[in-house]
Amino acid sequence: MDRTEAAAPPPLRVGLIGYGLAGSVFHAPLITATEGLTLDTVVTAAPERRAKAHSALGGDMRTLATTDELFARADALDLVVVATPNRTHVPLARRALEAGLPVVVDKPLAGTSSEAQQLTAYAAERGLLLSAFHNRRWDNDFRTVRSLVADGALGDVHRFESRYERWRPELKGGWRESGDPADVGGLLYDLGSHLVDQALTLFGPVRSVYAETDVRRAGAEADDDAFIALTHTGGVRSHLWMSAVAAQLGPRFRVLGSEAAYVKDGLDPQEAALREGARPVPGERWGVEPEIAWGTLGDLEARRPVPTLDGDYPAYYAGIVTALREGTPPPVTAHEAVATIRVLEAATASAREHRVMTTDLS
Repeated sequence: MDRTEAAAPPPLRVGLIGYGLAGSVFHAPLITATEGLTLDTVVTAAPERRAKAHSALGGDMRTLATTDELFARADALDLVVVATPNRTHVPLARRALEAGLPVVVDKPLAGTSSEAQQLTAYAAERGLLLSAFHNRRWDNDFRTVRSLVADGALGDVHRFESRYERWRPELKGGWRESGDPADVGGLLYDLGSHLVDQALTLFGPVRSVYAETDVRRAGAEADDDAFIALTHTGGVRSHLWMSAVAAQLGPRFRVLGSEAAYVKDGLDPQEAALREGARPVPGERWGVEPEIAWGTLGDLEARRPVPTLDGDYPAYYAGIVTALREGTPPPVTAHEAVATIRVLEAATASAREHRVMTTDLS
């Protein structure tokens, strides 16, 4: 036996709570594809979802109907992933921390920044990892924008435009469209969590927030069409759109700088691939985009296509393994997740009060 293999530590055992969209499409496939992790347990109350998990994941993975059953065997686990409806994120994450287990929570980390800060403080007090799954930092197009900004290819960026738009004129139902504030539904906290996190990742904290939110579809209870304008402390302005009622889609990114602009249409292919059953394979390319979908860099007189970097959702859980093994910060820190929620809270207040919010959001 190879000595390196013999010395390799056993994989970290993961308990996944929730096997809806987030659990089945994102977390379970990425966990099982990550070296150093093994999906030990899936918790879901629905018998049909337990059957689906067994069919998709097989092996020695167990399914349970309740979180009580999961936490009764907390000593057999090394990490808990919370992929349940938003209103349950905080109580389940806290329960995992109380059991002495590190936690990954699907975005948003909490419904309010106060809850998120309390959870963050508790994790620090226990000396346990707490991270939010802001996987869109590893979208292929966002990775490309981040690289162009870092390399100075655009000069000084002055405006960042970013969209997640869909055409879903009919309601789908479920907690994401609920008007109950406790459900933390609506697009502002759903797609907006990604958009705000990306803007903060690129350009840092903000000094002002302006937002517009609307409920467009008949029978809808939660916002399904929203816009956020951020002014970053460094001077960059971010304009962010999220909509379920866009019959024609705007560019995914338009980034304007002093030397050039970058414009990119379309969506990162990783979610679609995961939904269709494709899985990342170590050593093989993933999140690859054809040349016809590349964005362009330049000005009105000269533009050139820019190869889109490969998407890399697997990097998130690889970073979690490193953080747990070596004690380094996780790929998304709880403090970063709190900052995103603070901006979303300011956006909610701005839309409600029809004014720019200038609260310290650093």
